[in-house]
Amino acid sequence: MLSHLGESTRNVVQSDAVEREQRALCFDAAADALFRQPVDHAAAAAPIQGPNLPIAIQEVLHEAAARHQEDVAARAASVKEQHGRRAAAFAAMARADSGCEVWQQDFLALDLPPERFDGVFANAALFHVPSQELPRVLRELHATLKPRGVLFSSNPHGNDQEGWNRGRYGAYHRLETWRHHVEDAGFVELAHYYRPEGVPREQQPWLATVWRKAPVPAGDTTPTAS
Repeated sequence: MLSHLGESTRNVVQSDAVEREQRALCFDAAADALFRQPVDHAAAAAPIQGPNLPIAIQEVLHEAAARHQEDVAARAASVKEQHGRRAAAFAAMARADSGCEVWQQDFLALDLPPERFDGVFANAALFHVPSQELPRVLRELHATLKPRGVLFSSNPHGNDQEGWNRGRYGAYHRLETWRHHVEDAGFVELAHYYRPEGVPREQQPWLATVWRKAPVPAGDTTPTAS
């Protein structure tokens, strides 16, 4: 399962307090429940067959979008360096705590093997990808999934706003817009729901969606990744 865990902070230094917060986010009961929901949805639709696979934790460099905005290139260079150190520290923590294989990559420069993973778990990750790059990123995630593999994504939703927000880049899609992007990449929707559960919609900033990799039609030679 290719996963994204954790939320970037402005503090690059790995203090004990930050490390405890990261572990709590990754491994506490609430995070465990979040992991179970997409798995339950996918299993209800059709069980996934196959052996357990190495876990690859995708730590996105949130500010990498700045490379597409020349007017903020200098800031992007500084932020990228800071978040690169942050991502490396997080990957080291994940390796130590899980004992699993961990990959650290950038969504804007993915290098993933074809049809390797049963599932991709992207929590609070894909909304940092600029809309102009999103189709390519989704195609590459589609390509790295096994046939009938599952993509889970949870992002803050909005009214298709995009840009800098408190020092980070984000694209806040409507459900319809997000659905259009993911379907165009070759996925079939299994379920969607707003989080947290049990509160009015205006108090549910997160949109979670679960997708199945659709089979490529016979004779279709369109590449799935650039």
